[in-house]
Amino acid sequence: MALPPLNDTITAIATAPGTGAIGVIRLSGPDSFAIATQLFKPKNKQVLRPGKVYYGAICDNEGIIDEAIVLSFKAPHSYTAQDVIELQTHGGPAVLRRVLELSQSHGARLAKPGEFTLRAFVNGRIDLVQAESVLEMVNAQSESARRNAAHGLSKSLSEQLHLIQTDITRVYGNLQAVFDYPEEGVPESEYQTPLNRALTRIDQLLSTAKAGQIAQKGARLALVGKPNAGKSSLLNALLGYQRSIVSNIPGTTRDYLEAPLTLKGIPITAIDTAGIRETEDLIEASGVTAAKDIAAHADLSLYLLDASQEPTPEDFEVIASLEPSRSLLVLSKADLPQVWTQSFNRPLYKVSATKGEGLEELKTAISEKLIGDASSSELWLSSERHAQALKQTRDLIEQALSAPDDLASLDLEEALRALAEITGRGDIAEETLEHIFANFCVGK
Repeated sequence: MALPPLNDTITAIATAPGTGAIGVIRLSGPDSFAIATQLFKPKNKQVLRPGKVYYGAICDNEGIIDEAIVLSFKAPHSYTAQDVIELQTHGGPAVLRRVLELSQSHGARLAKPGEFTLRAFVNGRIDLVQAESVLEMVNAQSESARRNAAHGLSKSLSEQLHLIQTDITRVYGNLQAVFDYPEEGVPESEYQTPLNRALTRIDQLLSTAKAGQIAQKGARLALVGKPNAGKSSLLNALLGYQRSIVSNIPGTTRDYLEAPLTLKGIPITAIDTAGIRETEDLIEASGVTAAKDIAAHADLSLYLLDASQEPTPEDFEVIASLEPSRSLLVLSKADLPQVWTQSFNRPLYKVSATKGEGLEELKTAISEKLIGDASSSELWLSSERHAQALKQTRDLIEQALSAPDDLASLDLEEALRALAEITGRGDIAEETLEHIFANFCVGK
């Protein structure tokens, strides 16, 4: 699929599907004002001028379609850096469809997904990092995701990447000069120091990649343990309402149950799993298998140990199978007398779901485990595409540091290309742009 033409006039509904108080139809391109003039009749017969807001009606040959407000923007002072008209009507689907049809009948083309933002990028109003941050802002489901998208929009990430690019470009330029004046050489301060500084900045960004992707996409939190270990009670306590059935009868949860929540600004899907034990019941055995699989693939697992019941060899076996970096041990029913003193050589978080004791400490531990070292950083790297490009850049810089000058120059040239894939500066594959903007909604 080729990129669409970027100099004609496009139109789309810019508000979400469904019924709402207000709907927006957007026009962008050289004929925006001419099309708006044909379908919009301002009160008092005013002439549409840039930078103004008008009240009036949208009409066709049969009469008034709806009352409307028009916002007008003249290139380059608009979202797309083109002439832009935004028509605000009532938000009924029939109204919006009719206005969209009328815009097309007057010469506008229906926009493709992300085409308004693509035009903003191509016309230099935003870079590619900002363009992707627009999508992240639209899709943000949590405060951490919104905050991270805002950093991208404000060019905080672009500025960090620019510093990395500047250091690489500086060394690359020095190496090119050596080819013309080999007797001069490149001092260490003009070679290793800038490249090591670039590596440090890259490492700082990459250390936040896991947290950034979790903030954007959410994390899966598995609650695992023997029957009656308190998994369902803990799930309800974390949610703040009863979602899972709680019973003293072992094996009540025979399948897994999912519920969304937000902890410390992180979107999480909590999963209450079947109690892990040996059983001849085929349905329960299937649930146990699913519980182990969920724990193996979750971003974080909580293994619950009942304070009032001695741990079994199976407890030790399952705990040994869990990676410490992706699991926490929880002493449930901590309001009851603890009848055992075994040590697992790992922190044990004491929680009473019925009394709420220890819940805040556990929530903090969950957050810190998921975010890791990124908790001290304001800016998180949330795109897997960005992370892969930075890893490639890092590898190329390390190669350059140990290579002869001629090969180092080639490595740094490739490193600059890898960075350009993130920012969009320089040549960027059309396939990359197609992939990025295909994920946008129509109208954005």
